Amino acid sequence: MQPLRRKTPLFTSEMGAMKGRKNNNLSIFVVVFSIFLFGLFMYNEDVKSIAEFPFSSHKARETQEGVGKEVDSVEGGARKEVEESGVVQREAEDTVTVTVSKSSRAQLEKSGGEDEDSDEAQERVDLKTVVEKEKKIELPRAEEEEEVEEEEEEEEEEEEKVELPPEDCDLYTGEWVLDNVTHPLYKEDQCEFLTSQVTCMKNGRPDSLYQNWKWKPRDCSLPKFKPKLLFEKIRGKRLMFVGDSLNRNQWESMVCMVNSAVPSHNKTWYKTGSLAIFKIMEPEHVTTVEFYWAPFLVESNSDDPNMHSILNRIIMPESIKKHGVNWKDADFLIFNTYIWWMNTFTMKVLRGSFDEGSTEYDEVPRPIAYERVLKTWSKWVDENIDPNRTKVFFSSTSPLHIKPENWNNPDGIKCAKETTPVVNMSSPLDVGTDRRLFAIANNVTETMKVPVYFINITTLSELRKDAHTSVYTIRQGKMLTPEQQADPTNYADCIHWCLPGLPDTWNEFFYTRIISKS
Repeated sequence: MQPLRRKTPLFTSEMGAMKGRKNNNLSIFVVVFSIFLFGLFMYNEDVKSIAEFPFSSHKARETQEGVGKEVDSVEGGARKEVEESGVVQREAEDTVTVTVSKSSRAQLEKSGGEDEDSDEAQERVDLKTVVEKEKKIELPRAEEEEEVEEEEEEEEEEEEKVELPPEDCDLYTGEWVLDNVTHPLYKEDQCEFLTSQVTCMKNGRPDSLYQNWKWKPRDCSLPKFKPKLLFEKIRGKRLMFVGDSLNRNQWESMVCMVNSAVPSHNKTWYKTGSLAIFKIMEPEHVTTVEFYWAPFLVESNSDDPNMHSILNRIIMPESIKKHGVNWKDADFLIFNTYIWWMNTFTMKVLRGSFDEGSTEYDEVPRPIAYERVLKTWSKWVDENIDPNRTKVFFSSTSPLHIKPENWNNPDGIKCAKETTPVVNMSSPLDVGTDRRLFAIANNVTETMKVPVYFINITTLSELRKDAHTSVYTIRQGKMLTPEQQADPTNYADCIHWCLPGLPDTWNEFFYTRIISKS
C-alpha cells in the first residue's frame, strides 16, 4: 500500500514536533486527525481493490483468458455460430456451458466432429469437449472436479426414467417426422460390424436425410432409445433373428444398437454355417446377438447361407426340425419370412425329402403354401419353447418399391433418387404388398399357445421409398461399378435398407416391448 508508506515519515515528524510544542495541542490534534483520515481513505481503496481481485484471482484470470483463446480457436466460424445461435455462460467453479444449435452442430460435425452425439434438441456440452474435437486443447481444470462431474453425470443417467407408452396404444399407426437430433441412433462409420450391403454413405450415396426420420405413433410416443438399457435387458442372453435377408438387415441394425452401449467390452463377430454371431464377452456374462439363415423357416433348396440364389425354389412345408434344433436355447427369437415368396405366384412343394433325393414337386398357390409353413412353425414353437424363458416375436412383411407411379412419381426409376418418405397421399399407398400373407401371419400368431408378439412393420415401411440401398450397395459380393450405379433400372436394390435407417425403427418396437415386459 504505497500511499500509506509515503505518509509514515510525515506522521513520525509530526509526533516529534508535538513533543516540542506542548502548548499547541489543538493544532497538533488537527494535523494528526487529518493525517488519520487521509490514511484511512487510502487504506480503504486498497481494501476495495483486494476485494475485487483476491489473491486467487490470478489463476481465475488465466482460466478465463484460456477459455477465451480456446473459443477463438474453433475453426470454420463455429465461434460466431455459437454466439449467434447459442448461449455461452459462466457458472460456479468456472464451468463453461455451451448450448449448441442444429446449425452449429452441423458446422462442427462438418469440420471434424466425428464423436458428436446428441439426445436433445439443444445439447448441454462442456466446452472442453467442443474444443478438444477441433484443436485437442485441454482446459486447465482440476482432476477432482472432472471426476465429480463424471460421477454426477452417471447418477443422472441412472435416475432418468424412460417413459413407456400405454399398453393399449397402437404403435403402428402414425407418421414419419424429421428428427436430426435423436436420429440416427448410431453412426454408420462408428459401427464396424456393418456389411458393405447396407453402408450406403460409404458406398457413395450423396444424401443422408433417410437416417433422420423418426416414427411418431398417433396417440403416444415410442420410448427414448437408451442403448445401455437395451443392453441390460439382453445381458447374458441369446437374442436371435431367424429368417431371410430382411431379418439379417434388422439383425445388423440390432448389432449396431447394442454395440453403441458397450464400446469397451471384448466383442467378436463370426459365422458358422447358417448362423452369424455377434458376441460380447464380460467376466461374468456372455451376450450374443445372432442371425440364423432360413428364408422359408422350413427346409428348402435355398438353405445354403452362401449359395442360395436359386430361381427354381422348392420347399418342404412340414419339415422344420433341422432348423429348429438351433433355436431352442435362445432367450429372444424374432422370426420373419416373406420376400422369398414373392418371385412366383405359386410355390413348389417337394414330394418326399431332399435327403432321399426327391425331385418331384407340386405347384401350390402362394397363400396356401404360406399358411402350411406358418402352421408348421407355430406347432414347433408351441411344442419346443418355454415362454417363461423365451420371448417370441414375428415381424410382418417388409415391402419393396419398384413402381414409382404407385407414389405419384411417374418420372422416377424404381426407388432410385428418392430422398423423402411418401407424404400427403390422398388414398392408401399400394406398392404391391401381398396382404394375404400379412393376414395369415397375424392370424396364426394370435392363435398360438406360446405368446407371440406380432411386430407390424408393413404399412409404416411402405412409406419409406427413400430408405432402400438402391444403387449404393453390392451385387454378388462386389460393389456396383459407376456404370452400374448409373443404370438403376437394372441394378437398383429396392428390397434391402440402408443402415442406419428404417430397420432401426423395427428394432425400436422390439426395444419397447422388452423394456415394458421384462
